[in-house]
Amino acid sequence: MPSRRLLLLPALAALLAASGCRDAKIATYRVPRETPPPAAANAQSADPHAGLGIPPVNAASSPAPAMPTDMASTAVPTASGGDLSWTTPANWQSRAASAMRKATFIIPGESAGEQAELAVTAFPGDVGGNLANVNRWRQQLQLAPISASELDSALTHLHAGDLHIDVAELLGPVPADGKPRQRVLGAIVPFNGATWFFKLTGPDALVSREKSAYLAFVQTIRPSR
Repeated sequence: MPSRRLLLLPALAALLAASGCRDAKIATYRVPRETPPPAAANAQSADPHAGLGIPPVNAASSPAPAMPTDMASTAVPTASGGDLSWTTPANWQSRAASAMRKATFIIPGESAGEQAELAVTAFPGDVGGNLANVNRWRQQLQLAPISASELDSALTHLHAGDLHIDVAELLGPVPADGKPRQRVLGAIVPFNGATWFFKLTGPDALVSREKSAYLAFVQTIRPSR
């Protein structure tokens, strides 16, 4: 006959199994769904002119799409802070400044209605650097952009006191409509975290006549006291 211990083993096993079933519980949890991070709305653009309302310059393309003929007409913030001062030739006629221009001067020509215009503007930072600034002026004259390797030879380097001034001279193509060929003399002056532009635009003959006066003028530029 089986011993009493053998008879107790199945009962003990049944008791342990029943106890184990009571302790095992199935738990469920709610896990919030992961959401992707928001887009980097403030990521910086590769365009150095982003936010300034100035079309980018693509050195690999030419000629450019239509652009404002005067950078002062674009909706960009002007530089604040310290100002520059200068001495103009006696025949330059001052016009009222505007929110976008630090100063405007008209240079009359010899014939009725002929004139050149000097616009003084200033913008925060380097506005893309000298290559972008020179190519923007070239685009305004419907000229192909130059490369970085051509930039230095396209600039005349001057000093006015402690200021370094880069001057570019550009001659536009002969217009098909018979209008005078346009010439630009543009001075780029970094100052106090901003870049100042002194751009003389007008008929080729008139701007050429004023070139020596213009170069003398830019060398009078100094920080205002």
